[in-house]
Amino acid sequence: MNTLNVLFLCTHNSARSILAEALLNDMAPGRFKAYSAGSSPRANQQPHPLGLQVLRAAGIATEGLRSKGWDEFAAPGAPAMDLIITVCDNAAGEVCPIWPGHPATAHWGYADPSEGDASEDEKREAFRKTLHAIHQRLELLINLPADKLEKTLLQGSARELARHAVAP
Repeated sequence: MNTLNVLFLCTHNSARSILAEALLNDMAPGRFKAYSAGSSPRANQQPHPLGLQVLRAAGIATEGLRSKGWDEFAAPGAPAMDLIITVCDNAAGEVCPIWPGHPATAHWGYADPSEGDASEDEKREAFRKTLHAIHQRLELLINLPADKLEKTLLQGSARELARHAVAP
């Protein structure tokens, strides 16, 4: 089986999409290559420090993670995506670029662990829970039978995983 390229999208590309990119690259190197981007990252946007802390605490590499706009992946010469997954409700409702190769798409919504007036420890715990929830769904994705990952079935397979409940 060829490596499947997966792009995780969020609004700012600082928390959930970064977590998903790092997790999938850690969980299934060679089978999947994950990327992340935002529909409207802020100027000088960086991955959220608590997200990076939680990833490192879980033993997941954070080198090379950076916030970027989704236009980077719609440009000529960008890696062709097989699957694009929105991980926040805002990005799911936005008009996406026309992706080269017409990849499969799915929406896996997660609450933003960085929002609100919670303490630093409470936010860190929210990031940890979000990482765990994303991990559960990615575990299902990487264990799908090869035929479910074929281009003609990939969209249905990825969307079906959105229906699987994950503990926050």
